Amino acid sequence: MDNQWESIVSELKQRAQAMHEARELSLVQCRKLVQLAARSIRHVHRHQFPEAEALLQEAKSVADSARGILAPFPELNPAYLHDSEKEMVEAAAVLAIVHDRPYPSATELGAQVMSYLNGMGEAASEVRRFALDEMRKGRVDKAERILSHMENIYEDLITFDYADSMTGGLRRTCDSLRAVIERTRSDLTMTVTQMELVRELRSLSDKLDPS
Repeated sequence: MDNQWESIVSELKQRAQAMHEARELSLVQCRKLVQLAARSIRHVHRHQFPEAEALLQEAKSVADSARGILAPFPELNPAYLHDSEKEMVEAAAVLAIVHDRPYPSATELGAQVMSYLNGMGEAASEVRRFALDEMRKGRVDKAERILSHMENIYEDLITFDYADSMTGGLRRTCDSLRAVIERTRSDLTMTVTQMELVRELRSLSDKLDPS
């Protein structure tokens, strides 16, 4: 057998084995990243913000680890890395929206472009739940502010009009977000109307029974 061929095969086999090991290690990290991001979001909805922040910081560290494992193998860019980065971006953006602070950039999070954009879209949908909680508590101003964030994110995301194969399904994310925004706006309008009606009824009751 050609000795050169044997050398080529041996070298490529070592490379393939290293790729396989990197893939398996990064997969473990990505699974952990998804779990941390989901837990962070749950704590946000419970108003447990310090815990949410701590989990987000841990998620960022795990994401860095996953990317570091894959860095020597540029031919590996698995879909699960995109999906897990997206979850991390969502958690970071949910915290930013709820606290009405600047959104973290893709560079700050180390996220790929499309992971970041899809994560922002999913965050804008996720905060509907928080907005509804604020409406139930009578904090309409905060719900309105959250809705404004949702609308602003949507209006910018729809400008990325590229092929789905490139954007990772961003168009579907935007379509879902649009429907969420419409429902949230309707809920907010109904809440405001009901609150105004209650105020009018109380005012009328006070006039009829000044005692």
